[in-house]
Amino acid sequence: MFFHSTRGKDKDKDFSSILMQGLADDGGLFMPDYWPQIDLDEIKSQKSFVGVAKCIVPLFTSSSFSHQETLNIVESTWHDFEHKDLVGIKKLHNVSVLELFHGPTAAFKDFGLQLAAAFFNKVLESENKTAIVLGATSGDTGSAAIDACKNYNRIKSFIMLPNGNMSEVQQRQMSTIKSSNVFALRINGTFDDCQDLVKLAFQKRDFLKTDQYLLAVNSINWTRIIGQICYYFYAYNQLFEKENLNFSIPTGNFGNVFACYSARKMGLPVNNISVAVNNNDILYRFFNENDYSKQSVYETISPSMDISVASNFERLIYDLFLDRDSVQCAAMFKNFPIEPIKLDHSMWKKKEGLFSSCKVNDLDTTKMIKRVFESDSYLLDPHTAVAAVQAFEQSDQNNHYVLLSTAHPAKFPKVYEELGIEINAMPLALRGLFEKEESLYNLDADYKKITNFINRNN
Repeated sequence: MFFHSTRGKDKDKDFSSILMQGLADDGGLFMPDYWPQIDLDEIKSQKSFVGVAKCIVPLFTSSSFSHQETLNIVESTWHDFEHKDLVGIKKLHNVSVLELFHGPTAAFKDFGLQLAAAFFNKVLESENKTAIVLGATSGDTGSAAIDACKNYNRIKSFIMLPNGNMSEVQQRQMSTIKSSNVFALRINGTFDDCQDLVKLAFQKRDFLKTDQYLLAVNSINWTRIIGQICYYFYAYNQLFEKENLNFSIPTGNFGNVFACYSARKMGLPVNNISVAVNNNDILYRFFNENDYSKQSVYETISPSMDISVASNFERLIYDLFLDRDSVQCAAMFKNFPIEPIKLDHSMWKKKEGLFSSCKVNDLDTTKMIKRVFESDSYLLDPHTAVAAVQAFEQSDQNNHYVLLSTAHPAKFPKVYEELGIEINAMPLALRGLFEKEESLYNLDADYKKITNFINRNN
């Protein structure tokens, strides 16, 4: 399996190359040259999440790692999960809740980032090199990246978080790590400012030591998507008697949604993918109005979804709507966001029969949290509650929805304080956070200041 850029100039790349490169040189995102097909009977026969992952991960790594090398990494990569099989599944009436928050940072991003970190370290060891992780986070990516990489001495992590809407728990998960290779940078700006700085850094790479890698931990890195594809097939492993499944997915950067789409292209029987967003509605506007235009970011109670541009969306435009036409894709994204993306109507209609989208404001989010808590004594986090609206509206005996629960509610205590709901179960990942001392570095959203800081600490 080899990989190429959505914009056409970067191609014939092996797995290690795209793992370590992250973003393509032409500004595009890497895609597999073809969609490998999964034997669903083999998926059904697996007894664990890791067993399912062993069927999937090697399909993408074969150009750089032998089958056995990949299996060895998969067997040892996911660690410090509280659930015996990593993923929990809770039945709520006609909805199955896929609990992805049992990892060491209590969010779904532990799956993709632990997998990426394990492969990062393997390549660095084999080449005797070091690496810089530079990431932007709107909530959970940063803490998962720090946790995944902190024990690998060859990697130094610099994670930028916006000086704004993020729960204190999320911030403390990054700012209280006492490790010489971890730096949490609070940037005077928005998540989009942080993301823009990451993209600029990957274009310039002018602050790196000789032969030092710059690693992408945001979901632009294809290895993160691989890790997320695995739990969609695991859902099938557990629920295949439901026949075709529908997934309701809370999303910001579109990585989780694209992983679901990828699983479908690989043979997973998916009927509908519901793209659930809060008031930051660029994806809702695209799927309902053919309007993909950047607007201001609004602060909500589901902060990990507070974005104005969904980075992974380019992959879907390229694969589904443009039929892998890299010339069209490059032209379209070269002028975005100055010029909004609006597809030809017949092209845009390709979404029908697979994608739907819902927009849920904070009031309806809290109503859903209260409704499920009162009816089932089950607590949804604010992001999961956004996606729950569509799941509970559409699910019935003949139309089964799987709701992705992407974070533990204890990460957002103020939401439940205002609702008068007590959080009884505190995951190990979050215990004692408020007794720890914070270490945050405050910087302006200025490329030179940030790279100077990296140079002083590299």
